[in-house]
Amino acid sequence: MFSRVLAVSIMIVALSLVGLPALAADNCQTCHFEFEDEDGASHKFVRDIHGQKGLGCVDCHGGDPSLDDMDEVRREKDYRGVPSHLEVPRFCARCHSDAAYMHEYNPSLPTDQLEKYKTSVHGQRLFNNRDDKVANCISCHTVHEIGDAKMPHSSTHPVNLIATCGKCHSDADYMAGYGIGTGQVDDYVVSVHGVALLERNDLGAPACNDCHGNHGAAPPGVTSLSAVCGNCHAIEAGLFNTSPHEPAFAANDFPMCETCHSNHKILKPDDSMVGTHHEAVCAECHASDDGTRAFAIAGTISEALSRLVTAHGQAGEVLSEAIEKGMMTTDEEFRFKEVDQALIQARTMVHAFDADSVLSRTGPGILKADSVRVNSAALIDEYHFRRKGLGFATLFITILVVALYIKIRRIDRGLNE
Repeated sequence: MFSRVLAVSIMIVALSLVGLPALAADNCQTCHFEFEDEDGASHKFVRDIHGQKGLGCVDCHGGDPSLDDMDEVRREKDYRGVPSHLEVPRFCARCHSDAAYMHEYNPSLPTDQLEKYKTSVHGQRLFNNRDDKVANCISCHTVHEIGDAKMPHSSTHPVNLIATCGKCHSDADYMAGYGIGTGQVDDYVVSVHGVALLERNDLGAPACNDCHGNHGAAPPGVTSLSAVCGNCHAIEAGLFNTSPHEPAFAANDFPMCETCHSNHKILKPDDSMVGTHHEAVCAECHASDDGTRAFAIAGTISEALSRLVTAHGQAGEVLSEAIEKGMMTTDEEFRFKEVDQALIQARTMVHAFDADSVLSRTGPGILKADSVRVNSAALIDEYHFRRKGLGFATLFITILVVALYIKIRRIDRGLNE
């Protein structure tokens, strides 16, 4: 037994000694660790995806990590040092555009990032205009703390991405001269998408890259908005594309969704957006005397939605009372879910801009809501009837008990006499 333990111990020591030269030979990391603080590259690299995959300083910067003298390191034929801002994309692409090389580390990672970057607004300005202010790889991914987008510490994690893009796009001085506003982040934070992502931590909510792209980032054009928004809102996009608004928007060069919903500051839509009152979005383009039926259609849709909302609210109130009273409401609860669905569908059908399409959902929804309200009211009446019946029964039983008591007392007195 002792011999086996000794053998294992010797093996562990031998393996440790084998590893020591490799560790000692990494003078890049050793030297930098001595003079850098916790914000230095040597400290951050332990969190970097490259370091975690077993890559080291020389894989990017070249040189010989066994040398002590930096002048000697710089004389190494493959020493690349620190690239300039303009050189960074091709510097990173040495590996990331090599499909065979990347296959050894992450076969699923695309290797066309550089080509996509060249098509982006950033890439075009960098390569065509030699603009050293536009974003390159490290502007978004950082330098020595690059993380997988799924990792919470990563600068490209959806929750962190807003600040990553905002680092440039919220800086008015930095963006001066580009003709681009700097309020996108402020608008996004209060939008329905921003609230979902940043407050509710809903990673399914879109961040900047979901609409603008990643390496091929570009502002969505008028014609591409249908595809951008339609990636998530497919039903609404389909309805719009077959609506009378689609050719009208195209003829006037109006962006599809943005015209009514805005772009970065997309607020949660409500029924007040539809109708003929002056706050309604419809009224921004249409009027009663504009020569079209649009104004009347908007009024019809608004009224239909209002009736369904009212019926839904009344049914829900009566149903809640029946539930509180402990009545058997299972059927009505299922039916009420159908009313919920009808309301959702009706609001979705607004994007067809066709009154009949909306009425086809609101009509049946109102009938079901009325049915829930009537049936729930009947259950409440039954509850009160039972309460009254129970009261009368209790009173009758009490009187009967008292009468029996008196009768028994009389019998007892008769027997005693």
